[in-house]
Amino acid sequence: MVSSSGLTGRIAVDAMGGDLGPPEVVAAVKLALTEFDELNPITLVGDEDVLKPLLVKHGLVEHPSLGLFHASEVITMEDKPIPALKRKKDASMFRAIDLVKSGEAAAVVSCGNTGALMAGGTIKLRTLDGIDRPALAAIIPRKNGHFILIDAGANPEAEPEHLVHNAILGAHYARVVFGVSRPRVGLLTIGTEEGKGNALISATHEHLKNIGDLVNYAGPTEGFQVFTDHCEVAVCDGFVGNLLLKSWESLAHFFSDTLKAELKANPLRMSGAILSRGAFKALKKRMNPEVYGGAPLLGLRGNVLKAHGSSNRQAIKNAIHAASKIIKADMLHLIAADAARANAVIRPPQSATPLARESSTA
Repeated sequence: MVSSSGLTGRIAVDAMGGDLGPPEVVAAVKLALTEFDELNPITLVGDEDVLKPLLVKHGLVEHPSLGLFHASEVITMEDKPIPALKRKKDASMFRAIDLVKSGEAAAVVSCGNTGALMAGGTIKLRTLDGIDRPALAAIIPRKNGHFILIDAGANPEAEPEHLVHNAILGAHYARVVFGVSRPRVGLLTIGTEEGKGNALISATHEHLKNIGDLVNYAGPTEGFQVFTDHCEVAVCDGFVGNLLLKSWESLAHFFSDTLKAELKANPLRMSGAILSRGAFKALKKRMNPEVYGGAPLLGLRGNVLKAHGSSNRQAIKNAIHAASKIIKADMLHLIAADAARANAVIRPPQSATPLARESSTA
């Protein structure tokens, strides 16, 4: 696989996935190419008969930074990941991943079937040296900014080593998307005192204390703290992370719907809502998931970004931009180097067995 650094790495965009379909994806590509300077070149992957008229419509047929790769099949939201991998080898999502595997692209962006993307990325690309399991990183609003939740659902049954790797993955991603040189990393648990939490948390806590400056460890972190200005990265297993992510999304919708209903309850409240329109717009912007667009599946031998299935052109555009920033940051090599250093601490070489020692002295 070629190096992913610089402008040479292309972004393979799955044009057929997502609820809104190819028209929204092509519109997003047009926005990305128009708005972002020094954006990496893009390869749209999908059915040529569907995509070519859309490229004509948006004036992209002769664009020097845009290519087209034909794929005849589509992964639907109903497809099961492993059967789809076997049956739909020419699906746009899998062909986009193949481009990364072959080195013809450095990142893939898709808003298609999450399970299929994770399975395809993991099986086709494999994990980086020193990383056992990939992890999904989601960006969530908090006081004074955002934090990265990792793992948000890729690996529900984790070992302490996996959570250490998640801390490294999340820290590197935070440096790229937030521009923070030393992002604070918290370990999500039920209390900040030593010994609080289960065996997984206790062992991970000791590992994170022992790996020194590889991560800026902020210590055990309770659920309420991640929404304060406590850390830029919250580490957990995929089971806990997915519960937190889905609960936060549901709670955000609940408060939004409740607030709208209460503000419309009588004319006095409606007049107050009009006066507060600027504050509501600012709040909506802060809560908007379109700002960052995609959640990367980190730890693979290639960059994979998953945008939400209902993503509109703004969200997909921002996911493409995030992919470009990740490529330029050369995260893969930096992650592999830090993982090797961490593993040397948390996985010390096993002492030789008595038989091996006898053989060496014979």
